[in-house]
Amino acid sequence: MLSRCARFASALLLWALGSVSATAHDLPLDRFMNGFVRIEPHQADLVIRVPLDLLRAVPFPMTRGNYDLAASAPSIKAALNALASDLSLWEGNVRLLPSSAAGQLAPLADRSFEDYAGAVATVASTPRPDLEIGYELGYFDAHFIYPIYSPQSVFAIESLVGSDLGNTVKLAIRYMPLDGSSRVLMIAGGSGRVYLDPAWWEASLGFVRLGIEHILSGIDHMLFLLCLVIPFRRVRPLIPVITAFTLGHSITLIGTAYNLAPVGAWFPPFVEAAIAASIFYMAIENIVGANLRRRWIIAALFGLVHGFGFADILKEQLQFAGSYLLVSLVSFNIGIEIGQLVVLCVFVPALALLFRGAMAGRMGIIVLSAIVANVAWQWMMERGEVFWQTPWPQPTAAGLMVLARWVLALGVAVAGATFLSKWIDRRHPALIEPSPVSGQD
Repeated sequence: MLSRCARFASALLLWALGSVSATAHDLPLDRFMNGFVRIEPHQADLVIRVPLDLLRAVPFPMTRGNYDLAASAPSIKAALNALASDLSLWEGNVRLLPSSAAGQLAPLADRSFEDYAGAVATVASTPRPDLEIGYELGYFDAHFIYPIYSPQSVFAIESLVGSDLGNTVKLAIRYMPLDGSSRVLMIAGGSGRVYLDPAWWEASLGFVRLGIEHILSGIDHMLFLLCLVIPFRRVRPLIPVITAFTLGHSITLIGTAYNLAPVGAWFPPFVEAAIAASIFYMAIENIVGANLRRRWIIAALFGLVHGFGFADILKEQLQFAGSYLLVSLVSFNIGIEIGQLVVLCVFVPALALLFRGAMAGRMGIIVLSAIVANVAWQWMMERGEVFWQTPWPQPTAAGLMVLARWVLALGVAVAGATFLSKWIDRRHPALIEPSPVSGQD
């Protein structure tokens, strides 16, 4: 039984260390839908423009290679029914049903969807007799009107248009509530029901789930956590390490959300390369013998780097926070911590089972850390090459000011961590205890 558990634990660790190909690959061309949701005292208007190649199931009539607009009335009705089925607008937990619907074909050159009034006017207009639209070289525009109970309700939208193409189909929606404070959301296919202006608890739950999903699907963050855990055999000394990592990434994540981080094309590849370097450093430290009483300081400093990585993933999702940016950020961090606890609950017992027999003691730490170091080194080289090929921005006063602030903040963090470490060693020496496996003091 024990050997089976050990094999299972080994399989879990090998899965976490599975090599991830970083080579570029071709992706399907994105398909964009553009629309507006406007809330009136007694109704909600949804005006949407859909590329015709997403409506291939609807047989629009053709004549001499162009759509026969004069004979398109039955096909327009069929397209409206299909969109009403695949596009759902919700008031609270109630799916709204349109009381009226209108549709029209439009050429690629049409720019009326740049504003709400132009979009509504285009759908209501009659096409010119000489208008020619080639096969799949145009749009289908639709206007749905939904009766609503209250303009103060929480509204949501869900799109299944082009669901067979996955997240390559995107819906850009401008939400226009009754108070006039409009906002734009970019919704990827497969996102499910998306709240246009969520309540605080709805935003919170969504970002907790997002944090859990991100930490469990991010192989680089998983490897960093593994490197933190490898020398430890007890949960107690891991508490200050994980807490320090949490505080570190929370600082940079919140700072980035409030536009306090460096900007430019160079910064994301720099962060990716730095994350790979953090994994490589931790693996090498495990091999040569780490001072585990100081590991929480290293975890906090590298947490600052990983926070920028979390922020890069989160920036496209903050549009769904509505009016609750800070609540959503805190909730995302809570989700990250829940995900980390799940990872630790797997890694700690799995390592205890794996490091038996020939892998016991320092041998297991060295072998496993060497495997991680090899993966991290490859990532570091690949990401470093991308970083060096990225054009560097011209220095500006504002950019230098942001950089100076972060350098100052880093200095303060290092000084504070050093002071706190000495205080803990002096007042609470048993709080951070060395691992009996490592033999380090």
